[in-house]
Amino acid sequence: MTEAALFEAFGGVRGMVETVVPGLLFVSIFTVNKDLKSSAIAALAVSLVLGVARLVRRDTVKHAFSGVFGVAFGVVFAMMTGNAKDFYLPGMLYTLGLALTYILTTVAGVPLLGLILGPVFKENLSWRTRNPGRKKAYAKSSWAWGLILLAKCAILFPLYWWADTTQLGWILIALKIPPFLLAVWLTYVFLAKAPAPIDVFAEMEAEEARKEEAEARRQRESEEAVLQGAADDLLRDLATPPAEEEPPAAPRGGPRHRR
Repeated sequence: MTEAALFEAFGGVRGMVETVVPGLLFVSIFTVNKDLKSSAIAALAVSLVLGVARLVRRDTVKHAFSGVFGVAFGVVFAMMTGNAKDFYLPGMLYTLGLALTYILTTVAGVPLLGLILGPVFKENLSWRTRNPGRKKAYAKSSWAWGLILLAKCAILFPLYWWADTTQLGWILIALKIPPFLLAVWLTYVFLAKAPAPIDVFAEMEAEEARKEEAEARRQRESEEAVLQGAADDLLRDLATPPAEEEPPAAPRGGPRHRR
């Protein structure tokens, strides 16, 4: 595993751009004209363009639409309440929920980061029972993500109540990338010191190959047994001499005399 590979697992540069651009466009337009509708429409439009671009490139559907749905929820919520700050509220609530999920799943012994990265590193859930060192690293990483996101929420939610829309928007944009990069870097540090992942996909392929080989061997042995039985029958037939014919028996009562 490399730092770059882990960074790409979380979306990479393209993912960061797609996360930042809609909110940046919204707060930029709202700072200039204070118009909620035009700001919301612009943010939703650019989010749709980024989603379609992912579909054209045949990227994962989840990546293509997750950003669109996030922005759409913010737009709908803000338009319903008429409060521009509510554009950011769904995303803030999502961040809070994600932070709690990281912490609660770690306390429960199933750290969320292991569930996310297990398939990426082809280990699935093998780290839970077969790789305790890796489970510990996932737990540390999940704690890091949870606490970083909680710290971010501790800054944003008071601003939601006390600051105006532009102040909240610019601070939220400023807090998009640095906490994310810090969490990814800590995850890399923890996992780099952990044991290597168990490639369960390779194990399944090897087990399937062993089953196919055993089945082919049984088939060969069965065919050989049939051929050997046929050969033994033929040898027995060739080795057995033909039975001699007995002369016909004389009629009973002796010969009859003609008168």
